[in-house]
Amino acid sequence: MILKLTTCQAVNTHAVTAAVADYLSQQLQLETQFIIEPPWEECLQNVLAGHIQIGWMCGYPYVQTMAKPDSPIELLALPVLAGARYEAQPVYFSDVIVRRESPAAKFKDLRGLTWAYNEVGSQSGYHIVRYKLAQIGADGTFFSQVVASGAHLRSLQMVVAGDVDCAAIDSTVLEAALREDPELANQIRIIEALGPSPIPPWVIHKSVPVSLRQSIRQVLTQMHLSSIGQEILAKGEMVRFDTAVDAHYDPLRQMLQASQGIHL
Repeated sequence: MILKLTTCQAVNTHAVTAAVADYLSQQLQLETQFIIEPPWEECLQNVLAGHIQIGWMCGYPYVQTMAKPDSPIELLALPVLAGARYEAQPVYFSDVIVRRESPAAKFKDLRGLTWAYNEVGSQSGYHIVRYKLAQIGADGTFFSQVVASGAHLRSLQMVVAGDVDCAAIDSTVLEAALREDPELANQIRIIEALGPSPIPPWVIHKSVPVSLRQSIRQVLTQMHLSSIGQEILAKGEMVRFDTAVDAHYDPLRQMLQASQGIHL
């Protein structure tokens, strides 16, 4: 069989996902293929349908899928990011950004300003913001205008250009953007970090034989023990893959429950 992998995350995950696909091929003596041509929404549907066997998906569609009877997927492994802020746990943050010259110093200062989010299926760009509004006793009218940008990097560009005042950016996407363009640090400020949230998981379709699922999981969770594996993980600013249990996503479920009825 050909084992197909994809990522539904930002473009900065493409290189490491492709490298992991090659690593699995070498370790398992199995042909693999990295798929990224369709839009991420189509890639996600292909994972859920079993046309692509392994996917790196956002936590929000994961918990939505697991809430349905007879879910077609199961957790495979959880990325653990490099960087002290992640405390060697499979979590990430949503960094709330404004332009450097903005007077805003904390989230509450954003009342009445214009906001961009990437898309409604995103925990880091949309749903955790709903949760933050619930925490401070606000709702979707907190912002004067809300714009769907289509992608985290596009939200970042809109803030830098002054098209909107603020946005919440996946911390891994923002960190990658700052590495690629250090000048960005002179154009924006992070005024608050929302989270942490459970990391977007790697999942596998249940049509893959159980024994092969176990072998793939073992290869991933032992990658950091080899020098080649360490080099590949470093491409994605990761230190290892953790074993995964569904309960890790309970905090996300609790956030969604607490923010019911709040829409941007």
